[in-house]
Amino acid sequence: MKTLASTAVVLSLSAVPAFAQGVTVDNCGEPLTFEAPPERIVVHDINMTEMAFALGLQDRMVGVTGITGWYKTTESFDEQRGDIPELAERMPTVENLVSVDPDMFFAGWYYGMQPGGEVTPDTLAPFGIQTLVLSESCVHLHDDRPEASMDLLFGDMLRLGQIMGVEDRAETLIAEWREQLAGIEALTEGVERPRVFLLDGPADAPFTSGRFAIVDAMISAAGGASVTHDMDTSWGRSSWEAVAVSNPEFLVLLDYAEGQSAADTFAYLQEHPVMQFTDAVQNERWVGLAYEELTPGPANIDAIETMARAMHPDLF
Repeated sequence: MKTLASTAVVLSLSAVPAFAQGVTVDNCGEPLTFEAPPERIVVHDINMTEMAFALGLQDRMVGVTGITGWYKTTESFDEQRGDIPELAERMPTVENLVSVDPDMFFAGWYYGMQPGGEVTPDTLAPFGIQTLVLSESCVHLHDDRPEASMDLLFGDMLRLGQIMGVEDRAETLIAEWREQLAGIEALTEGVERPRVFLLDGPADAPFTSGRFAIVDAMISAAGGASVTHDMDTSWGRSSWEAVAVSNPEFLVLLDYAEGQSAADTFAYLQEHPVMQFTDAVQNERWVGLAYEELTPGPANIDAIETMARAMHPDLF
């Protein structure tokens, strides 16, 4: 985390500072230019929607997609959303998006878009819709990306702020987040890091995070070490045998609340033929976190502290 400040400076200098000349940001390795701040945007998924809310962009949001079909929202989220319509409960179509005449769509690969699918930057461009792509997801097109760090969140917030003409708001938020993370780092520096396994619910083959997912960086920031760090992907399948051999000492379990809570998943692991013998299950060491806490978004920061407190209770 000690290199994050210098990275932010580079990110800030990489975009044109004034809309008099337009703003250009990096978009999965390609330049994305706006001559003026977008006035009508659609945002996919709960984590990216919370980025927009954090910057106070509701008055320019003409729609969201991919929220209620998967997640149970909080009262705070619903209040911030207000009367912004949900154009598609899960994956949007081009027709869904074009219906509200947006000038920008904020989404990602496997966050509302699929390579070769119906909705991509190329299929939206003919309708005058530019696409800002979530940085974590760029690895699905470019396998030469660096492994995940918290810069994924900071960089996306800064890019969104620059594009929307609220760069100062973004920089203020990022500074606050850095300060919070520095406090956690000061407490966990030098401690023994437990072996951590993240699980996205019961399955024949466990769906988990690799070294390109932001949650890998979050686990590290919380003072842990992911046992699936060597997976050459962001999110993907491992095997129960491989996870059991790594003998995780702590579990991070996705909590979907409706029918697949973290408690349900832990109960599943207690009965699992190989996972039941791991240290984490035997000692009942786990924490449940929501989807928006484990995918790039403002909720990441408090989630890191939640993980750190659960992993290292004696430090807090």
